[in-house]
Amino acid sequence: MERRTEQMRERGMSATVLVCTNDRTEHAACAAVDGNGVADAIRNWLRERDRYWSEIAVAETSCLGMCSEDGVAVVVQPHDEWFAEVAVDDVPSLMAGMFEATGDDPTATEPTTTG
Repeated sequence: MERRTEQMRERGMSATVLVCTNDRTEHAACAAVDGNGVADAIRNWLRERDRYWSEIAVAETSCLGMCSEDGVAVVVQPHDEWFAEVAVDDVPSLMAGMFEATGDDPTATEPTTTG
């Protein structure tokens, strides 16, 4: 095992967006409500801003414990922000709220979504 925390920090990696793409039949699952589409939309949003894998990683995950028939579960770390029922159309406002500077604070990460 090799810890690479410092290398990732030196690279500028500061956050990871976890997107549930879990597929199952016995309960609601994010794959069934376009989990892959939400993950792609997040990656595209980051690519358009040259931030994908430079400072923000995206990881598809199994169940995050918030599966719903109404949308996808998304978690942003290290901000410890949890979102349920995310649709592709929600991605721009979610990502802007988490990662675009507001006011005078370039590190501001208050989400613009409610829930």
